Amino acid sequence: MSAAPQLVVHRDKELMAQAAAARLITKIVDAQSARGSASVVLTGGRNGNGLLAALKTAPARDAIDWGRLDLWWGDERFLPDGDPERNYTQAKEALLDAVPLDPARVHPMPASDGPFEVEAAAEAYAAELANAAGPEDHGPVPTFDVLMLGVGPDTHVASLFPELPAVRETERTVVGVHGAPKPPPTRTTLTLPAIRAAREVWLLAAGEDKAKAAAIALSGAGEIQAPAAGAYGRSRTLWLLDAAAASQLPPELYPPAVS
Repeated sequence: MSAAPQLVVHRDKELMAQAAAARLITKIVDAQSARGSASVVLTGGRNGNGLLAALKTAPARDAIDWGRLDLWWGDERFLPDGDPERNYTQAKEALLDAVPLDPARVHPMPASDGPFEVEAAAEAYAAELANAAGPEDHGPVPTFDVLMLGVGPDTHVASLFPELPAVRETERTVVGVHGAPKPPPTRTTLTLPAIRAAREVWLLAAGEDKAKAAAIALSGAGEIQAPAAGAYGRSRTLWLLDAAAASQLPPELYPPAVS
């Protein structure tokens, strides 16, 4: 298991998005300098899309060599290509259409109007990940530089929901999800083993509706009941919060500011 999670708390969600975007630019540039390319796993939801929108307007975004960046997704709603609810569609609108990415290095999860049913779609994405993994990765997925996850009010991350079969998966790297408590019910998702292959895992939580989830996940809960508790990176696990999401954390984790 990685070292204890590190917490960074920002005043509000806008500042959090801007700071996280700046942090991501630095991480990508450093990885490209060290290894020639970088790989990042994107997350959807308001915090994930807020970060991408902040990255789009960040003055330093051109420091990234966008043609040497691999983009993956942590989960996807199993809907037709172009559906506005798909994480890929939202990411394109927030950032991807504005930067010169190499299309061959952008890896959306399959859509429901493609050739696959959801289980086969998950298998196809797992195969794509395995194909991109090198000997140095020591496993069936690449060693992602940064894997980002939004944290749901129920502590779900990606499409790993409390107590559902996907969060219990220990072998496969991508699975289909049926009966998700949040619509749409059918999804594809990375599993905890795939998430833990990342060098760094960043968990994003902003807003009062995320406060209880952050407190539960950071207070020693089990990953079956609180999937966010099971999301950690090989070298670093970073929780990026705004003050509202941090408001219920135990004082020993995040001492409240003295007024």
